[in-house]
Amino acid sequence: MMKAAFYTLGCKTNQFETQALERLLSARGYAVVPFEQKADVYIINTCSVTAIADKKSRNVIRRARQLAPDSIIAVCGCSAEHTGEQMMRDCGADIILGTEEKSRLPDMIEQYVKKRSYTIPEPIEFFDYMPAGGLVGRTRALLKVQDGCRNFCAYCIIPYLRNKLLSLDLDIAVSEAARLEKEGYREIVITGIEISSYGVDLPEKPSLLQLLEGICNAAPNTRIRLGSLEPRTVTEEWAKRLSRYKNLCPHFHLSLQSGCDKTLKDMGRRYNTARYMEAAEYLRKYFPDCAITTDLIVGFPGETEEDFAQTLEFLEKLRPAQVHIFPYSRREGTKAYSRPNQLTRAEKEDRAARAAQLCSALRKEYLDSFVGKELTVLFEQEKNGISEGYSMEYLPVAVKAREIHNCVCKVLITSAQKDKLSGEIK
Repeated sequence: MMKAAFYTLGCKTNQFETQALERLLSARGYAVVPFEQKADVYIINTCSVTAIADKKSRNVIRRARQLAPDSIIAVCGCSAEHTGEQMMRDCGADIILGTEEKSRLPDMIEQYVKKRSYTIPEPIEFFDYMPAGGLVGRTRALLKVQDGCRNFCAYCIIPYLRNKLLSLDLDIAVSEAARLEKEGYREIVITGIEISSYGVDLPEKPSLLQLLEGICNAAPNTRIRLGSLEPRTVTEEWAKRLSRYKNLCPHFHLSLQSGCDKTLKDMGRRYNTARYMEAAEYLRKYFPDCAITTDLIVGFPGETEEDFAQTLEFLEKLRPAQVHIFPYSRREGTKAYSRPNQLTRAEKEDRAARAAQLCSALRKEYLDSFVGKELTVLFEQEKNGISEGYSMEYLPVAVKAREIHNCVCKVLITSAQKDKLSGEIK
């Protein structure tokens, strides 16, 4: 029996695609083994969101080659799209497939096993359907409903690597959700490169709202969690209609990037801070105590100390549940790469540290607000008699209990630590 090992870098879309490839290869008789074990084939799903991500992707390829010098190494994803020739020349990759047609990768691998060569698939003009759901456990499944982005934000390379907007047919997405619930999954994460653009390429032009209503209805006993959203997606009608679905997780990741309108304009973002705050207020109106999480880039070219101070002031007003902070990373090929007034590494790191200090306090404030309240928790792992899982708001919760993996329980929260809640099962 042939053995296949996988390694995934980057976003939840990549995680979904890896899960799907595991299923596809397993259906062909492959045994999926951990990456550090000897395998006949290593499949590495790469990321190119930053230069560091490209470097990590190349390092993983080299590691696989060291683990098994004679094995086949197949590389796919954004970094493969961006620097595929370099990966073959410098890192020892055998098969390169970029961001499209990943469902064809098993065919390419089998071609290479037989002939030590492969045929690159013809580009497709429709959504590359791949089966949702992983091989291990039945806790959380990813469901990819969209691919591609055409926002072309000044700092981002991804639209140049995935600029074809493609959506999964609404009926197929709904039937996939129903299947995943039937298979026993307790949570479905709706993912894509830019899910706010869902449906723009389909003949009927279904909206993301229609998609979510269909999925929530099709899997009424399964938690539905959203991936990253553009703030412009959230209107009062959008929030009001979705608030009817008790299985929709009150956890919304709204991309921010900056709390300064001048910097947002320089970044090419299509909203301002007033529109962002409006979206947050709609969500909090219809989903009380919901978690609003976000991303922040500090040290963008031309960002002054005053601009950064405005961002901190906006964060204090917004009071997000969690913020992922990134010092700006220059990316050759993007609009911001050659802009003047690039900040030094020290300046970017200083601003990242200051933002992190504020956001850590805001995170602790949000966690503290749940002490004495009940949360619904899906438990995913157990160690030494302590079971841990995530609430609907995607807050980590720990309890003293055994054998409750994949169980959904009501938990009374008794304390909040730095980044975790503790409680007792009701």
